Amino acid sequence: MDLYHQVTGSGPTIILMHGVCHRAHAWDPVVPLLADRYRVVVVDLPGHGKSADLPEAGDALEYMIDQLTELLAELMPAGERPHVAGNSLGGFIALELGARGLADSVTALSPAGFFRSNAEWRYTITVFRGLRRGAAKLGRHMPVVTERAAGRAVMMAAFCARPWRYPAEAAAIDGEAIVSNTVLDRADRGTFVFSAPVDEDLPITIRWGRFDLVLPVRQVSLASRLFPQARVEISADGHVPMSDDPEGVAASIAATVERGLAHAGSASRV
Repeated sequence: MDLYHQVTGSGPTIILMHGVCHRAHAWDPVVPLLADRYRVVVVDLPGHGKSADLPEAGDALEYMIDQLTELLAELMPAGERPHVAGNSLGGFIALELGARGLADSVTALSPAGFFRSNAEWRYTITVFRGLRRGAAKLGRHMPVVTERAAGRAVMMAAFCARPWRYPAEAAAIDGEAIVSNTVLDRADRGTFVFSAPVDEDLPITIRWGRFDLVLPVRQVSLASRLFPQARVEISADGHVPMSDDPEGVAASIAATVERGLAHAGSASRV
């Protein structure tokens, strides 16, 4: 396993997972709001940031899940499971880890995996490819553009409802990453398939941004059907809500974790 991660705080463990073309820094606005009560672990998914590249062949999503499963075995005391939260691609992975019985609670922010048609899939891929072309044209001018609030407002508009709030350094990293990242090139709608849940009462929160331009909020209807036990929250955010509303995101995660702790405690007494 070669999965970059950082650990902050102490208490019940929360694993935070980012979306395509982001990395652990996407959670920077949220981590301080959780680390006073929890042990918070942020990771760079395979093929992102400081983690190793994806293997050239095979199912990329399954490889990511395998790597995270190994990380959990390394980080967690025997018999304990973490609470997991993820955005976009990370949201899909969080829900899948929960379905496989590897988590005590799941918080999914605008999760991938609920494409209701090929048209919805093509729309999302087209958005990412358009952003890639735009970032490639900016090239070496990226840091200058992202230093200005007006530049971030344009660059991050597809991801955030309040893109000018997005940290300048993070925007520059994301702009470079969307050009070089290869996960998009291996994307396949058919790989986004969830396992049958091991625990149908697992505490889950699905929080979706009303202004999500990448995975439109209407997809939450399918999410509710596949995970009927999930609490659904519709927020006034975009696709990446961690900078739009860090306090609200942290509150959603913390509330889900507390439900997970209660659920795990009741299960252990049975």
